[in-house]
Amino acid sequence: MTDDDYEAELARLQTALVDAQIWSQAEGKKVCIVFEGRDSAGKDGVIKRITEHLSVRQTRVMALPKPSDREKTQWWFQRYAAHLPAAGEWAIFNRSWYNRAGVEKVMGFSTPHEQEIFLRDVASFESMLADSDIVLIKFWLDISKDEQKERLDDRRSDPLKRLKVSPLDAVAQEKWDAYSAARDEMLRRSHHATGHWTCVKTDKKKKARLNTIRHVLHAIGCPDYTVSVETPDPEVVFSYDAVIEGKQALFK
Repeated sequence: MTDDDYEAELARLQTALVDAQIWSQAEGKKVCIVFEGRDSAGKDGVIKRITEHLSVRQTRVMALPKPSDREKTQWWFQRYAAHLPAAGEWAIFNRSWYNRAGVEKVMGFSTPHEQEIFLRDVASFESMLADSDIVLIKFWLDISKDEQKERLDDRRSDPLKRLKVSPLDAVAQEKWDAYSAARDEMLRRSHHATGHWTCVKTDKKKKARLNTIRHVLHAIGCPDYTVSVETPDPEVVFSYDAVIEGKQALFK
């Protein structure tokens, strides 16, 4: 795909995103999109393309900092529930309540007991969201170890990407296997009827962005778009069911 082809298709899909938000406002739909994935898998990039032309009043992106001392004593889901969408709103989480089963597990920021309680309760929490008519879309962005290394090295050498550099970047490669194990357990135990996971292979950034947006457009349920919206490429975007059935594999 050339840069011109990519930009033209992105513009078409962004037009459809505007259609979808106009419809969701009119219908009072509540949309919640969760982006999880390894460091440098492209969460910031795809969120930027999704929100670029949406209403700033009706679209909120949450990338919450580490919990305060007070928040550490709260019910785990409490700080996230405060940011859930009202009618007509889209709430996009750049990392979410799944921190407890990912980063916190690998880095030891919470106890095994707290992690187990989270995995026990998360399906019930998300079922409550569905019962409240929230459209929940969960993405796991997957990236290969070699591609992650290249992107992390690029971050450190590019002065314009300094704000993306995190202390956790230093251990992303070192703890690759631990992150893989945490990912596999998290996806397996939190993939359920009202909160199923959609996996995205992100080594090819442009393909990943376009196909992720296509999935969002189909998942939201808008009945009519002013442009055609293709179904996502199943080699790029696929349900975690395909992993369970052995039809797809995540990077090890």
